[in-house]
Amino acid sequence: MPEVEMKIRGLMMDPVTNMPIVILKDVNGDSVLPIWVGIYEANAIALEIEKVTTPRPMTHDLIKNLLTGLDTHVHKVVVNELREDTFYAVIWLEREGRIISVDSRPSDALAIAICHLHTVGTLRRQRA
Repeated sequence: MPEVEMKIRGLMMDPVTNMPIVILKDVNGDSVLPIWVGIYEANAIALEIEKVTTPRPMTHDLIKNLLTGLDTHVHKVVVNELREDTFYAVIWLEREGRIISVDSRPSDALAIAICHLHTVGTLRRQRA
């Protein structure tokens, strides 16, 4: 399945469930993909988007610091599956020319890799 590069368009609250939603937008089109996340995950994503620093590292900061210390960077994040109303993601890391995949919740992956986001093309149709 082809991947679609997306960016975080914003965060909003679902008026029905009162849960945060991350809105992903296709960088080359008008398609959007809403992903419901938890309050703490939405806060971490918001802090990263706004480039707010906290007195102590948040979990996503810790992971980014570990990756930097290991000379590893995020190649991309792919939201790759929707199963039973739950999204799944993979973080693709690059270290010494090797690509490594790591299973992740999309909300954690988004906080770690704000700029390297992809989805599998069929997910937009599944949510419609």
